[in-house]
Amino acid sequence: MYLDKKQLLLLISDCWRENESRQEMENLDINPRIITGIKKAGLRTFESILSLSTPDIERSTNLSSSDVQVLKTAVAQAVPKLSVVSALDILHRNCPETLVVSKLTTGCDVIDKALRGGILSQGITEIAGESASGKTQFCLQLCLTVQLPPSLGGLSGGAAYVCTEDIFPNKRLHQMIQYFTRKTSAKLPSPVSFGDQIFIEHVSDIEDLTQCIRKKLPLLLSKGVIKLVVVDSVAALFRCEYEAWEMVKRSKHLTSFAATLHQLSHQYGIPIVCVNQVTDSMKTEDTRKHVPALGLTWANQVTCRIMLSRTKHQISVPKQVVNSSVIGGFQTCVRHFEVIYAPHLPMLKVPFIVDQEGIKALT
Repeated sequence: MYLDKKQLLLLISDCWRENESRQEMENLDINPRIITGIKKAGLRTFESILSLSTPDIERSTNLSSSDVQVLKTAVAQAVPKLSVVSALDILHRNCPETLVVSKLTTGCDVIDKALRGGILSQGITEIAGESASGKTQFCLQLCLTVQLPPSLGGLSGGAAYVCTEDIFPNKRLHQMIQYFTRKTSAKLPSPVSFGDQIFIEHVSDIEDLTQCIRKKLPLLLSKGVIKLVVVDSVAALFRCEYEAWEMVKRSKHLTSFAATLHQLSHQYGIPIVCVNQVTDSMKTEDTRKHVPALGLTWANQVTCRIMLSRTKHQISVPKQVVNSSVIGGFQTCVRHFEVIYAPHLPMLKVPFIVDQEGIKALT
């Protein structure tokens, strides 16, 4: 039987876990006669013991009911468990770091107030919207704000930006860095080179994306270099690489991809931002013209869903000079920042514009 590289790595990983579990089984502080009995029955892992009922283990091992009870008790005590903490412990941060949920500022006070502090540091935040609605602008702004110290709403870390569609907008990022540096330089205790802490990766297919998420990102995260991951966009690859009859396969890959992102987010306490495209709504009773792509499978993996949209309303942004920088002086359309669902927020909508500095809410 031929195994490709991914299947071989998965097989090696499973064998390593099974071998580790066998060693733990042999170290249980129980009668050696019981360990010999479960070995003969082929029950070599904690999972196999805990997943079977007491009568099933008795039949397969010929052990007595009391022996099986001793075995299950020993296995249950040996399984690693999280420490019990209360909500008050989490509030005062007297708990493991993985349970602490921080907020990442968006760089706009009005939007931060609407989001009750900013983007959640755990889970997947989806930014969906039609073309030119401001999705990439918002993500670039987050790549800058994440480098701010916690006192200013940042996470004191860099950002990993995974591009799956167009070439990364270097010129626009450079323009935003210039304005952002002038805006925040007086508040920072020491100068920050914002462009040096943004790591960009271009991927062209699902295989490259999987390799990036499972291999490259964990290396950066383990070194504490980055505190934000942006995937722009998820739909670009998952919509074009699967035929209509491969929807089940696509759903499995989407679920696996999201599970990996959730694992990284909770393990390192970082926000994961995924950009999504939209598709036309086919429901006649739905007042929304566009809905996020990838269907219910992806929607069930998202922690917070935010939609950006353009309106036909045009406004003139007044020209002003701030710190020797020209801001405004042009006409632009009003856009909407809308929270569709989130575990800690009601549905809300904030109008905003995009200028030289980035995204700004209208007040």
